[in-house]
Amino acid sequence: MLDAPPSSQRLALVSEDPLARGALARALSDQGEGWTVVASGTQVELETARSGPPDVVLWDTGLRLTEGAAPDLGAPVLALVADEAAGELALGAGARGLLFRDVAPEMLVAALHAVARGLTVFEPGLSQVRAAPRNTAPSGAPAPQDTLTPREREVLGLLAEGLSNKAIADRLAISEHTAKFHVNAVLAKLGVQRRTEAVVRAARLGLVTL
Repeated sequence: MLDAPPSSQRLALVSEDPLARGALARALSDQGEGWTVVASGTQVELETARSGPPDVVLWDTGLRLTEGAAPDLGAPVLALVADEAAGELALGAGARGLLFRDVAPEMLVAALHAVARGLTVFEPGLSQVRAAPRNTAPSGAPAPQDTLTPREREVLGLLAEGLSNKAIADRLAISEHTAKFHVNAVLAKLGVQRRTEAVVRAARLGLVTL
């Protein structure tokens, strides 16, 4: 049996919509589950604030998620998504759990506790997203080198040089947020979890030279 969750946990609330942030904060407060919102704001605001890491990040992806990386705040991320398409993107961007944006507060609180403790959580309606293979390509699927875009190939080459997201952004004259998105896309397409694994796999495929 899992141990009971701590009496109070630190939560970072990320959303581009201040009204959504306020509604989520009120919903959590009404549940009385001991969550302390230690940071609340847009993704850019919180990633540049450099405050101490929370126990979990609640990421409201909005009505339409087209690209991006999960908030990098040093904690696992639970994403609230509008539909399965957004769920696919959020999961590929690094989210550990997925719920629909209209989730009941009770389910939201339970999911936050689970994700904070390293578990993965998926709402039943997003089961097809959960079932989608991510570390291995299905039979007949294009090889990774055939699915990487020209920009992703550039990013992969810079990863092989050991550059950080910021250094990649500077080299390509793009934002650090966009660089992080491209890095996550490269990892997903190569079927790996870490940057070093991506470089090793890319070398084996002949995509980079070490």
